[in-house]
Amino acid sequence: MTKPFTIGILQWRRGAVVGLSAALIALIAIADWRIEFNATLGFLYMFPLLLLGSVFNGWGIVAVALFCTFLSDRLDPFPMDAEFARDQLIFLILATTGLLSRGLTNGYRREMRGLAQLEKEVAARRAAEEQLEFLIDSSPAAVLTMKADGEILLANPAAHQMLGLPPQTLPGRQIARYIPELGSIPSIEPLEATGPSPRMFRTEMQTRGQRENGEVFLADVFFSTYKTAAGPRLAALLVDTSERLREREETSLQQLLEGSRILVAAVSHEVRNVCGAIGIVHENLTRSGKLAGNQDFEALGSLVETLSKIASLELKSTTERSSSGAAKSSRADLRDILADLRIVLEPVCEENGIHLVWTSPPNLFAKPLLVQADRHSLLQVLLNLSQNSQRALERVDHKTLEIAVSLAHSATIGERVHIRVIDSGPGIPVGTQLFQPLQKGADATGLGLYLSRAFMRSFRGDLRQETTETGCTFLLELISVSDSFDSALPLKENATHAPAAS
Repeated sequence: MTKPFTIGILQWRRGAVVGLSAALIALIAIADWRIEFNATLGFLYMFPLLLLGSVFNGWGIVAVALFCTFLSDRLDPFPMDAEFARDQLIFLILATTGLLSRGLTNGYRREMRGLAQLEKEVAARRAAEEQLEFLIDSSPAAVLTMKADGEILLANPAAHQMLGLPPQTLPGRQIARYIPELGSIPSIEPLEATGPSPRMFRTEMQTRGQRENGEVFLADVFFSTYKTAAGPRLAALLVDTSERLREREETSLQQLLEGSRILVAAVSHEVRNVCGAIGIVHENLTRSGKLAGNQDFEALGSLVETLSKIASLELKSTTERSSSGAAKSSRADLRDILADLRIVLEPVCEENGIHLVWTSPPNLFAKPLLVQADRHSLLQVLLNLSQNSQRALERVDHKTLEIAVSLAHSATIGERVHIRVIDSGPGIPVGTQLFQPLQKGADATGLGLYLSRAFMRSFRGDLRQETTETGCTFLLELISVSDSFDSALPLKENATHAPAAS
Protein backbone atom coordinates (compact mmCIF):
# COMPACT_ATOMS: atom_id res chain seq x y z
CA MET A 1 0.00 0.00 0.00
CA THR A 2 1.45 3.41 -1.08
CA LYS A 3 1.79 6.17 1.48
CA PRO A 4 -0.19 9.44 1.03
CA PHE A 5 1.78 12.24 -0.58
CA THR A 6 1.64 14.47 2.51
CA ILE A 7 3.00 11.68 4.74
CA GLY A 8 5.71 11.01 2.16
CA ILE A 9 6.81 14.68 2.27
CA LEU A 10 7.17 14.47 6.08
CA GLN A 11 9.79 11.78 5.55
CA TRP A 12 11.84 13.85 3.10
CA ARG A 13 15.20 15.27 3.99
CA ARG A 14 15.38 18.86 5.19
CA GLY A 15 17.28 20.06 2.10
CA ALA A 16 14.70 18.61 -0.27
CA VAL A 17 11.81 20.30 1.54
CA VAL A 18 13.60 23.68 1.63
CA GLY A 19 14.49 23.41 -2.08
CA LEU A 20 10.92 22.58 -3.10
CA SER A 21 9.55 25.42 -0.95
CA ALA A 22 12.01 27.93 -2.46
CA ALA A 23 11.00 26.85 -5.95
CA LEU A 24 7.31 27.29 -5.13
CA ILE A 25 7.94 30.75 -3.64
CA ALA A 26 9.82 31.76 -6.79
CA LEU A 27 7.05 30.48 -9.10
CA ILE A 28 4.33 32.26 -7.10
CA ALA A 29 6.35 35.51 -7.09
CA ILE A 30 6.86 35.38 -10.86
CA ALA A 31 3.18 34.63 -11.42
CA ASP A 32 2.15 37.47 -9.10
CA TRP A 33 4.51 39.82 -10.96
CA ARG A 34 3.56 38.88 -14.52
CA ILE A 35 -0.22 38.35 -14.13
CA GLU A 36 -2.27 41.49 -13.71
CA PHE A 37 -5.84 41.37 -12.33
CA ASN A 38 -7.72 42.94 -9.47
CA ALA A 39 -6.75 40.30 -6.85
CA THR A 40 -3.59 39.26 -5.05
CA LEU A 41 -1.85 35.89 -5.37
CA GLY A 42 -0.26 36.21 -1.92
CA PHE A 43 -2.50 33.45 -0.49
CA LEU A 44 -0.59 30.93 -2.64
CA TYR A 45 2.44 31.37 -0.36
CA MET A 46 0.53 29.16 2.14
CA PHE A 47 1.67 26.02 0.29
CA PRO A 48 5.42 26.56 0.67
CA LEU A 49 4.75 27.64 4.28
CA LEU A 50 2.96 24.33 4.85
CA LEU A 51 6.06 22.52 3.62
CA LEU A 52 8.51 24.65 5.61
CA GLY A 53 6.45 24.11 8.77
CA SER A 54 7.66 20.49 8.73
CA VAL A 55 11.36 21.43 8.96
CA PHE A 56 11.61 25.01 10.35
CA ASN A 57 11.16 26.22 13.91
CA GLY A 58 8.79 29.05 14.89
CA TRP A 59 11.18 31.93 14.21
CA GLY A 60 12.14 30.52 10.84
CA ILE A 61 8.48 30.27 9.85
CA VAL A 62 7.84 33.89 10.93
CA ALA A 63 10.86 35.08 8.93
CA VAL A 64 9.67 33.25 5.76
CA ALA A 65 6.14 34.66 6.30
CA LEU A 66 7.56 38.21 6.47
CA PHE A 67 9.58 37.61 3.32
CA CYS A 68 6.55 36.30 1.41
CA THR A 69 4.47 39.26 2.64
CA PHE A 70 7.15 41.60 1.33
CA LEU A 71 7.11 39.91 -2.08
CA SER A 72 3.32 40.10 -2.25
CA ASP A 73 3.39 43.81 -1.31
CA ARG A 74 6.00 44.74 -3.93
CA LEU A 75 4.89 42.59 -6.83
CA ASP A 76 1.12 43.21 -6.62
CA PRO A 77 0.47 46.40 -4.58
CA PHE A 78 -3.02 47.41 -3.48
CA PRO A 79 -4.08 51.06 -3.39
CA MET A 80 -2.13 52.93 -0.74
CA ASP A 81 -5.08 53.35 1.63
CA ALA A 82 -5.50 49.50 2.02
CA GLU A 83 -1.89 48.36 1.61
CA PHE A 84 -0.99 48.06 5.31
CA ALA A 85 -4.17 46.15 6.21
CA ARG A 86 -3.61 43.77 3.31
CA ASP A 87 -0.01 43.09 4.40
CA GLN A 88 -1.12 42.40 7.97
CA LEU A 89 -3.75 39.94 6.79
CA ILE A 90 -1.36 38.12 4.46
CA PHE A 91 1.33 37.88 7.16
CA LEU A 92 -1.12 36.51 9.75
CA ILE A 93 -2.44 33.93 7.30
CA LEU A 94 1.02 32.76 6.22
CA ALA A 95 2.47 32.69 9.75
CA THR A 96 -0.56 30.86 11.14
CA THR A 97 -0.41 28.34 8.32
CA GLY A 98 3.29 27.67 8.90
CA LEU A 99 2.94 27.40 12.69
CA LEU A 100 -0.10 25.14 12.35
CA SER A 101 1.84 22.94 9.94
CA ARG A 102 4.72 22.82 12.41
CA GLY A 103 2.40 21.78 15.27
CA LEU A 104 0.71 19.08 13.20
CA THR A 105 4.06 17.80 11.94
CA ASN A 106 5.55 17.60 15.44
CA GLY A 107 2.44 15.83 16.69
CA TYR A 108 2.57 13.36 13.84
CA ARG A 109 6.25 12.64 14.44
CA ARG A 110 5.67 12.13 18.18
CA GLU A 111 2.91 9.69 17.34
CA MET A 112 5.20 7.87 14.91
CA ARG A 113 7.97 7.65 17.52
CA GLY A 114 5.49 6.41 20.09
CA LEU A 115 4.09 3.89 17.62
CA ALA A 116 7.59 2.66 16.77
CA GLN A 117 8.44 2.31 20.45
CA LEU A 118 5.17 0.48 21.03
CA GLU A 119 5.86 -1.87 18.14
CA LYS A 120 9.34 -2.51 19.53
CA GLU A 121 7.89 -3.25 22.98
CA VAL A 122 5.23 -5.50 21.48
CA ALA A 123 7.89 -7.39 19.53
CA ALA A 124 10.06 -7.73 22.64
CA ARG A 125 7.05 -8.87 24.67
CA ARG A 126 6.11 -11.35 21.98
CA ALA A 127 9.68 -12.71 21.91
CA ALA A 128 9.71 -12.99 25.72
CA GLU A 129 6.35 -14.76 25.68
CA GLU A 130 7.60 -17.16 23.03
CA GLN A 131 10.76 -17.89 25.05
CA LEU A 132 8.72 -18.34 28.23
CA GLU A 133 6.27 -20.61 26.44
CA PHE A 134 9.14 -22.66 25.02
CA LEU A 135 10.75 -22.85 28.46
CA ILE A 136 7.51 -24.02 30.07
CA ASP A 137 6.72 -26.52 27.33
CA SER A 138 10.24 -27.99 27.36
CA SER A 139 10.65 -27.96 31.14
CA PRO A 140 11.09 -31.41 32.74
CA ALA A 141 9.25 -30.07 35.80
CA ALA A 142 5.47 -29.82 35.83
CA VAL A 143 4.18 -26.23 35.64
CA LEU A 144 0.56 -25.39 36.54
CA THR A 145 -1.50 -22.23 36.98
CA MET A 146 -4.85 -22.34 38.75
CA LYS A 147 -7.75 -20.22 39.85
CA ALA A 148 -8.52 -19.57 43.51
CA ASP A 149 -11.00 -22.47 43.54
CA GLY A 150 -8.35 -24.91 42.27
CA GLU A 151 -9.43 -25.08 38.62
CA ILE A 152 -6.42 -25.67 36.39
CA LEU A 153 -5.93 -22.97 33.75
CA LEU A 154 -2.60 -23.99 32.18
CA ALA A 155 -0.48 -27.13 32.30
CA ASN A 156 2.66 -27.97 30.37
CA PRO A 157 3.39 -31.40 28.80
CA ALA A 158 5.44 -32.47 31.83
CA ALA A 159 2.40 -31.93 34.07
CA HIS A 160 0.26 -34.16 31.85
CA GLN A 161 2.95 -36.81 31.86
CA MET A 162 3.41 -36.63 35.64
CA LEU A 163 -0.32 -36.93 36.32
CA GLY A 164 -0.83 -39.60 33.65
CA LEU A 165 -3.20 -37.67 31.36
CA PRO A 166 -3.31 -37.17 27.58
CA PRO A 167 -2.02 -33.79 26.31
CA GLN A 168 -4.27 -30.74 26.64
CA THR A 169 -6.71 -32.46 29.00
CA LEU A 170 -5.72 -30.93 32.35
CA PRO A 171 -7.17 -27.40 31.89
CA GLY A 172 -10.60 -27.23 33.47
CA ARG A 173 -9.96 -30.03 36.02
CA GLN A 174 -9.58 -29.57 39.77
CA ILE A 175 -6.04 -29.77 41.17
CA ALA A 176 -7.37 -31.26 44.42
CA ARG A 177 -8.03 -34.47 42.49
CA TYR A 178 -4.29 -34.92 41.97
CA ILE A 179 -2.49 -32.75 44.58
CA PRO A 180 -4.91 -32.28 47.51
CA GLU A 181 -2.56 -29.92 49.38
CA LEU A 182 -2.57 -27.42 46.51
CA GLY A 183 -6.36 -27.40 46.52
CA SER A 184 -6.41 -26.28 50.17
CA ILE A 185 -4.20 -23.19 49.80
CA PRO A 186 -6.24 -20.13 50.88
CA SER A 187 -7.07 -17.44 48.36
CA ILE A 188 -5.06 -14.20 48.36
CA GLU A 189 -7.50 -11.72 49.85
CA PRO A 190 -6.74 -8.64 52.00
CA LEU A 191 -6.16 -9.27 55.67
CA GLU A 192 -9.09 -6.95 56.38
CA ALA A 193 -11.89 -5.59 54.26
CA THR A 194 -10.05 -2.28 53.95
CA GLY A 195 -6.53 -3.69 54.14
CA PRO A 196 -4.19 -2.43 51.43
CA SER A 197 -1.90 -5.48 51.26
CA PRO A 198 -3.11 -9.02 50.50
CA ARG A 199 -1.73 -12.24 51.93
CA MET A 200 0.83 -13.57 49.48
CA PHE A 201 2.29 -17.06 49.54
CA ARG A 202 5.72 -17.93 48.14
CA THR A 203 6.99 -21.17 49.59
CA GLU A 204 7.63 -24.84 48.98
CA MET A 205 6.41 -28.10 50.42
CA GLN A 206 6.76 -31.83 49.99
CA THR A 207 3.53 -33.71 49.59
CA ARG A 208 1.99 -36.79 48.07
CA GLY A 209 0.06 -36.73 44.83
CA GLN A 210 -2.07 -39.15 42.87
CA ARG A 211 -2.00 -39.89 39.17
CA GLU A 212 -5.07 -40.45 37.05
CA ASN A 213 -4.70 -44.23 37.41
CA GLY A 214 -4.54 -44.00 41.21
CA GLU A 215 -0.75 -44.41 41.55
CA VAL A 216 0.66 -42.39 44.45
CA PHE A 217 3.89 -40.42 44.11
CA LEU A 218 5.98 -38.01 46.20
CA ALA A 219 6.45 -34.48 44.89
CA ASP A 220 8.35 -31.32 45.81
CA VAL A 221 6.02 -28.38 45.15
CA PHE A 222 7.17 -24.77 44.71
CA PHE A 223 4.20 -22.41 44.49
CA SER A 224 3.24 -18.75 44.73
CA THR A 225 -0.01 -16.79 44.68
CA TYR A 226 -0.66 -13.58 42.79
CA LYS A 227 -3.54 -11.35 41.75
CA THR A 228 -4.78 -10.49 38.27
CA ALA A 229 -7.63 -8.43 36.91
CA ALA A 230 -9.62 -11.65 36.59
CA GLY A 231 -9.02 -12.63 40.23
CA PRO A 232 -6.44 -14.44 42.38
CA ARG A 233 -4.22 -17.05 40.77
CA LEU A 234 -1.86 -19.79 41.95
CA ALA A 235 1.27 -20.88 40.07
CA ALA A 236 3.01 -24.13 41.01
CA LEU A 237 6.07 -26.07 39.89
CA LEU A 238 6.13 -29.80 40.72
CA VAL A 239 9.05 -32.23 40.71
CA ASP A 240 8.50 -35.97 41.11
CA THR A 241 10.89 -37.14 43.86
CA SER A 242 9.66 -40.72 44.15
CA GLU A 243 12.83 -42.10 42.61
CA ARG A 244 14.95 -40.04 44.99
CA LEU A 245 12.98 -41.43 47.93
CA ARG A 246 13.48 -44.97 46.70
CA GLU A 247 17.21 -44.42 46.28
CA ARG A 248 17.48 -42.90 49.74
CA GLU A 249 15.59 -45.75 51.35
CA GLU A 250 17.57 -48.36 49.44
CA THR A 251 20.81 -46.70 50.55
CA SER A 252 19.59 -46.61 54.15
CA LEU A 253 18.65 -50.27 53.93
CA GLN A 254 22.06 -51.09 52.50
CA GLN A 255 23.72 -49.22 55.34
CA LEU A 256 21.53 -51.00 57.86
CA LEU A 257 22.42 -54.38 56.39
CA GLU A 258 26.12 -53.53 56.40
CA GLY A 259 25.92 -52.36 59.99
CA SER A 260 24.00 -55.51 60.91
CA ARG A 261 26.71 -57.69 59.38
CA ILE A 262 29.34 -55.88 61.40
CA LEU A 263 27.22 -56.22 64.55
CA VAL A 264 26.72 -59.92 63.90
CA ALA A 265 30.47 -60.27 63.43
CA ALA A 266 31.08 -58.54 66.76
CA VAL A 267 28.54 -60.72 68.57
CA SER A 268 29.88 -63.85 66.88
CA HIS A 269 33.38 -62.90 67.97
CA GLU A 270 32.26 -62.54 71.58
CA VAL A 271 30.30 -65.80 71.40
CA ARG A 272 33.32 -67.57 69.98
CA ASN A 273 35.46 -66.28 72.82
CA VAL A 274 32.96 -67.52 75.40
CA CYS A 275 32.69 -70.86 73.63
CA GLY A 276 36.47 -71.12 73.62
CA ALA A 277 36.57 -70.55 77.36
CA ILE A 278 33.82 -73.13 77.97
CA GLY A 279 35.64 -75.55 75.68
CA ILE A 280 38.80 -75.25 77.77
CA VAL A 281 36.84 -75.95 80.96
CA HIS A 282 35.14 -78.90 79.26
CA GLU A 283 38.48 -80.27 78.11
CA ASN A 284 39.94 -79.97 81.63
CA LEU A 285 36.99 -81.79 83.12
CA THR A 286 37.33 -84.48 80.48
CA ARG A 287 40.98 -85.03 81.33
CA SER A 288 40.14 -85.30 85.03
CA GLY A 289 37.84 -88.22 84.29
CA LYS A 290 35.33 -87.25 86.95
CA LEU A 291 32.48 -86.91 84.46
CA ALA A 292 33.54 -89.69 82.11
CA GLY A 293 30.56 -91.47 80.65
CA ASN A 294 28.10 -88.77 81.69
CA GLN A 295 25.81 -88.30 78.71
CA ASP A 296 24.76 -84.79 79.70
CA PHE A 297 28.41 -83.75 79.99
CA GLU A 298 29.18 -85.16 76.55
CA ALA A 299 26.08 -83.44 75.08
CA LEU A 300 27.25 -80.15 76.59
CA GLY A 301 30.61 -80.57 74.84
CA SER A 302 28.88 -81.20 71.51
CA LEU A 303 26.71 -78.12 71.94
CA VAL A 304 29.72 -75.93 72.75
CA GLU A 305 31.64 -77.24 69.73
CA THR A 306 28.66 -76.70 67.41
CA LEU A 307 28.05 -73.19 68.73
CA SER A 308 31.74 -72.34 68.25
CA LYS A 309 31.61 -73.56 64.65
CA ILE A 310 28.50 -71.49 63.97
CA ALA A 311 30.11 -68.35 65.39
CA SER A 312 33.31 -68.95 63.41
CA LEU A 313 31.35 -69.55 60.20
CA GLU A 314 29.29 -66.37 60.63
CA LEU A 315 32.35 -64.32 61.45
CA LYS A 316 34.19 -65.70 58.42
CA SER A 317 31.22 -64.97 56.13
CA THR A 318 30.87 -61.43 57.40
CA THR A 319 34.61 -60.78 57.08
CA GLU A 320 34.60 -62.03 53.51
CA ARG A 321 31.72 -59.69 52.68
CA SER A 322 33.54 -56.77 54.24
CA SER A 323 36.69 -57.61 52.29
CA SER A 324 34.80 -57.86 49.02
CA GLY A 325 33.07 -54.60 49.88
CA ALA A 326 36.43 -52.94 50.42
CA ALA A 327 37.67 -54.19 47.08
CA LYS A 328 34.69 -52.66 45.40
CA SER A 329 34.84 -49.45 47.40
CA SER A 330 34.03 -46.52 45.19
CA ARG A 331 35.61 -43.10 44.92
CA ALA A 332 34.06 -40.15 46.69
CA ASP A 333 34.75 -36.44 46.46
CA LEU A 334 35.66 -35.25 49.94
CA ARG A 335 34.54 -31.72 49.07
CA ASP A 336 30.94 -32.85 48.61
CA ILE A 337 30.98 -34.98 51.76
CA LEU A 338 32.28 -32.13 53.91
CA ALA A 339 29.77 -29.75 52.30
CA ASP A 340 26.92 -32.08 53.32
CA LEU A 341 28.43 -32.42 56.79
CA ARG A 342 28.56 -28.63 57.10
CA ILE A 343 24.91 -28.32 56.11
CA VAL A 344 23.99 -30.73 58.92
CA LEU A 345 26.35 -29.43 61.61
CA GLU A 346 26.09 -25.64 61.36
CA PRO A 347 22.44 -25.27 62.47
CA VAL A 348 22.96 -27.74 65.35
CA CYS A 349 26.16 -26.03 66.51
CA GLU A 350 24.56 -22.61 66.34
CA GLU A 351 21.60 -23.83 68.37
CA ASN A 352 23.87 -25.34 71.07
CA GLY A 353 26.36 -22.45 71.18
CA ILE A 354 29.24 -24.45 69.71
CA HIS A 355 31.98 -22.60 67.80
CA LEU A 356 32.44 -24.59 64.59
CA VAL A 357 35.82 -24.29 62.84
CA TRP A 358 36.91 -25.71 59.47
CA THR A 359 40.67 -26.01 58.87
CA SER A 360 42.52 -27.08 55.72
CA PRO A 361 45.69 -26.25 53.74
CA PRO A 362 45.42 -23.45 51.16
CA ASN A 363 43.84 -24.41 47.83
CA LEU A 364 43.22 -27.98 49.01
CA PHE A 365 39.68 -27.94 47.68
CA ALA A 366 40.40 -25.97 44.52
CA LYS A 367 40.03 -29.26 42.62
CA PRO A 368 38.12 -32.48 43.33
CA LEU A 369 39.62 -34.30 46.29
CA LEU A 370 38.92 -37.98 45.60
CA VAL A 371 39.36 -40.59 48.32
CA GLN A 372 38.64 -44.30 48.43
CA ALA A 373 35.47 -44.45 50.48
CA ASP A 374 31.77 -45.01 50.37
CA ARG A 375 30.14 -41.58 50.47
CA HIS A 376 27.28 -42.48 52.81
CA SER A 377 29.43 -44.58 55.16
CA LEU A 378 32.06 -41.86 55.53
CA LEU A 379 29.39 -39.25 56.16
CA GLN A 380 27.85 -41.49 58.84
CA VAL A 381 31.24 -41.86 60.53
CA LEU A 382 31.80 -38.09 60.57
CA LEU A 383 28.30 -37.50 61.92
CA ASN A 384 28.78 -40.10 64.65
CA LEU A 385 32.07 -38.51 65.80
CA SER A 386 30.53 -35.02 65.65
CA GLN A 387 27.55 -36.10 67.74
CA ASN A 388 29.88 -37.65 70.32
CA SER A 389 31.73 -34.33 70.51
CA GLN A 390 28.47 -32.41 70.88
CA ARG A 391 27.45 -34.58 73.82
CA ALA A 392 30.88 -34.08 75.42
CA LEU A 393 30.67 -30.30 74.97
CA GLU A 394 27.44 -30.10 76.95
CA ARG A 395 29.48 -30.27 80.18
CA VAL A 396 31.96 -27.45 79.40
CA ASP A 397 31.70 -23.68 79.09
CA HIS A 398 34.08 -23.14 76.17
CA LYS A 399 32.59 -25.13 73.31
CA THR A 400 34.66 -25.57 70.16
CA LEU A 401 34.37 -28.23 67.46
CA GLU A 402 37.01 -28.30 64.73
CA ILE A 403 37.05 -30.31 61.50
CA ALA A 404 40.62 -30.30 60.18
CA VAL A 405 41.71 -31.77 56.83
CA SER A 406 45.36 -32.35 55.92
CA LEU A 407 47.56 -34.40 53.60
CA ALA A 408 50.16 -36.99 54.54
CA HIS A 409 52.62 -38.87 52.38
CA SER A 410 54.43 -42.09 53.11
CA ALA A 411 56.83 -44.11 50.98
CA THR A 412 55.04 -47.30 51.96
CA ILE A 413 51.34 -46.37 51.95
CA GLY A 414 51.42 -43.46 49.45
CA GLU A 415 49.21 -40.38 49.58
CA ARG A 416 46.77 -40.19 52.48
CA VAL A 417 44.09 -37.75 53.55
CA HIS A 418 43.66 -37.11 57.28
CA ILE A 419 40.47 -35.76 58.80
CA ARG A 420 40.60 -34.82 62.47
CA VAL A 421 37.52 -34.22 64.60
CA ILE A 422 38.72 -32.11 67.52
CA ASP A 423 36.61 -30.84 70.42
CA SER A 424 37.35 -28.84 73.57
CA GLY A 425 35.45 -31.21 75.81
CA PRO A 426 36.67 -32.91 78.99
CA GLY A 427 38.41 -35.64 76.99
CA ILE A 428 38.32 -39.41 77.41
CA PRO A 429 39.50 -40.82 80.77
CA VAL A 430 42.75 -42.77 80.81
CA GLY A 431 42.23 -46.51 80.55
CA THR A 432 38.95 -46.29 78.65
CA GLN A 433 38.68 -49.11 76.15
CA LEU A 434 37.49 -47.57 72.88
CA PHE A 435 36.24 -49.31 69.73
CA GLN A 436 34.89 -52.30 71.70
CA PRO A 437 31.19 -53.11 71.55
CA LEU A 438 28.89 -54.01 74.41
CA GLN A 439 31.23 -52.81 77.15
CA LYS A 440 30.02 -51.70 80.55
CA GLY A 441 29.50 -48.01 81.21
CA ALA A 442 29.12 -47.07 77.52
CA ASP A 443 26.22 -44.95 76.29
CA ALA A 444 23.50 -47.09 74.74
CA THR A 445 25.15 -50.21 73.27
CA GLY A 446 28.57 -48.60 72.78
CA LEU A 447 28.58 -49.64 69.12
CA GLY A 448 29.10 -46.18 67.58
CA LEU A 449 32.89 -46.09 67.56
CA TYR A 450 33.15 -49.80 66.84
CA LEU A 451 30.94 -49.55 63.76
CA SER A 452 32.65 -46.32 62.66
CA ARG A 453 36.06 -47.96 62.68
CA ALA A 454 34.60 -51.00 60.90
CA PHE A 455 33.22 -48.72 58.18
CA MET A 456 36.59 -47.01 57.80
CA ARG A 457 38.45 -50.30 57.54
CA SER A 458 35.91 -51.62 55.04
CA PHE A 459 37.35 -49.19 52.47
CA ARG A 460 40.97 -49.66 53.65
CA GLY A 461 41.00 -46.62 55.88
CA ASP A 462 41.35 -46.37 59.64
CA LEU A 463 39.94 -44.55 62.67
CA ARG A 464 41.89 -43.98 65.86
CA GLN A 465 42.15 -41.63 68.80
CA GLU A 466 45.06 -39.24 69.14
CA THR A 467 46.32 -38.38 72.61
CA THR A 468 46.09 -34.65 73.37
CA GLU A 469 46.58 -32.59 76.52
CA THR A 470 43.07 -31.14 76.36
CA GLY A 471 39.87 -32.15 74.68
CA CYS A 472 39.53 -35.15 72.41
CA THR A 473 40.80 -35.84 68.88
CA PHE A 474 39.82 -38.61 66.50
CA LEU A 475 41.79 -39.18 63.30
CA LEU A 476 40.23 -40.58 60.13
CA GLU A 477 42.79 -41.85 57.62
CA LEU A 478 41.75 -42.27 53.97
CA ILE A 479 43.52 -43.43 50.83
CA SER A 480 43.88 -40.72 48.20
CA VAL A 481 42.88 -41.75 44.69
CA SER A 482 42.94 -38.24 43.22
CA ASP A 483 45.33 -37.31 40.43
CA SER A 484 44.82 -33.60 41.05
CA PHE A 485 46.85 -33.23 44.28
CA ASP A 486 49.41 -30.47 44.36
CA SER A 487 52.61 -32.06 45.67
CA ALA A 488 53.80 -28.66 46.85
CA LEU A 489 51.00 -28.38 49.41
CA PRO A 490 52.38 -28.16 52.94
CA LEU A 491 51.89 -31.14 55.20
CA LYS A 492 51.39 -28.90 58.20
CA GLU A 493 47.88 -27.53 58.48
CA ASN A 494 47.35 -23.86 57.80
CA ALA A 495 44.23 -22.66 59.50
CA THR A 496 41.66 -21.18 57.20
CA HIS A 497 38.63 -20.68 59.39
CA ALA A 498 35.26 -20.71 57.76
CA PRO A 499 32.51 -18.59 59.26
CA ALA A 500 31.60 -20.48 62.37
CA ALA A 501 28.52 -20.57 64.49
CA SER A 502 28.95 -19.24 67.99
